[in-house]
Amino acid sequence: MSEKLDLEISRYLAAPRAKLWRAWSDPKLLVEWWCPKPWTTELRAFEFRTGGAFYTFMRGPDENGGEGTSDNPGVFLDVTPQERIVWTSCLTEGYRPVESWLPMTAVFTMADEGDGTRYIARCLHKDAAGAKQHEEMGFFEGWGTCIDQIEDVAKNL
Repeated sequence: MSEKLDLEISRYLAAPRAKLWRAWSDPKLLVEWWCPKPWTTELRAFEFRTGGAFYTFMRGPDENGGEGTSDNPGVFLDVTPQERIVWTSCLTEGYRPVESWLPMTAVFTMADEGDGTRYIARCLHKDAAGAKQHEEMGFFEGWGTCIDQIEDVAKNL
């Protein structure tokens, strides 16, 4: 991990890894936790496999009382069942390069820990400015909320 380029949250979740994996791999469950509520997620593409498309479009209130959106095409770079998920916003299906408003690669790992799971979410950025921008946008609060939400979904399966 690079302190200047990466942002990371590591958390113990009181849910078994198999249920967290299900919350990731089932599109109907993923939309329940993917972005902080009251935002909602529309899956425009979801091929949960290495090289598969992963395209989310999120909607929610903006700070001026209107509606904000976040358009996020990408691709899964690695899907290792119940262990690791890697996706990037820098490529789309077929590994085609794409311009991204926030170029990054996200790495999610899951490992058994006691009765639950050690869940790590790490975002890699191309430069310190991108990491700083993502942190100032609320990375720790927003991604932390999503981790709380995936834990709740998994515990209720």
